[in-house]
Amino acid sequence: MADERGAPSPERVIDAFQAFHRTAAVKAGVELDLFTAIGEGVDTTPALSTRCRAAERGIRVLCDYLVVLGFLRKESDRYALSVDAASFLDRNSPAYFGSAVNYFAGELNQGAFASLTAAVRRGGTALPGDGVLAPEHPVWVEFARAMAPIGAFLSTLLANLLSVRTGGRMKVLDLAAGHGLYGIALLRENPLAEVVAVDWPNVLAVAQRNAERAGVADRFRTMPGSALATEFGEGYDLVLLVHFLPDLDPATCVRLLNKVHAALVPGGRAVALGLVPNEDRISPPIAAAFSLVALATTGGGDSYPFSELDRMFRSAGFERTELQALPPSPEHAVIAYR
Repeated sequence: MADERGAPSPERVIDAFQAFHRTAAVKAGVELDLFTAIGEGVDTTPALSTRCRAAERGIRVLCDYLVVLGFLRKESDRYALSVDAASFLDRNSPAYFGSAVNYFAGELNQGAFASLTAAVRRGGTALPGDGVLAPEHPVWVEFARAMAPIGAFLSTLLANLLSVRTGGRMKVLDLAAGHGLYGIALLRENPLAEVVAVDWPNVLAVAQRNAERAGVADRFRTMPGSALATEFGEGYDLVLLVHFLPDLDPATCVRLLNKVHAALVPGGRAVALGLVPNEDRISPPIAAAFSLVALATTGGGDSYPFSELDRMFRSAGFERTELQALPPSPEHAVIAYR
């Protein structure tokens, strides 16, 4: 079949066959601290070889490939960072999130996608048990550590969107809290807020350390257990569901949201943050593509469009929902009102 240019080309097919090369190269650059070194002015192969403790030939080949990908620029025998690499892959940048590659390209995700054919056949993950939803799965500790830089950025955006600074006394429930940074951002913005974070004990240990570093540990309480099974009480003004509903099948989402509805005070809000595709489920690309991650790693999760999320919340008794963008990120917040 002809492509949009009117003639068939193998370029897209070959590019897809070897896409993992790009992931491996960027991961190697992060692990070697290559981007940080170049950002600090260490910009020749011999100097980078010494700084990164790697062979000159290895550094040259890796750097040249990263130039091909657009992460580096090369003039004569010197390398420089592209704008994107300088912003997100140099540890000295306030927007650095290179550590996230340890989750995205970690052993579990690689294994899940290595068995994607089996997952497609069965309609859910081919990983053992419930995939990433297995009780106390160690991947969530890795996630909490690796995704903290992204969480620090998004959590500030969310706190501003929710106007918590002027919210007065506020009791917040953070479900599947992970690194805890979303609740911690609310505590920083509102000195009258209190947060209860629910997650597995080993994950909450990461969140607790983050709360201590932020100086808000006195208002940050942990509740070990599964968000699906733990009884977390009632009287909450706000419930956070960050990047959690796409891990669950629709029926489980509604069961969880029923618990959330019961936990909220009248007029309280539940906020689901994540990548929300359009109704066609194929745009925008970054949100639509997440459905494949859910298929590979969970038993029944999905990337849900707003219409389906709205139906879930209304089925659980919420009066209305609204979809709010979170620029400059690609994320959206679905805010549901009790």
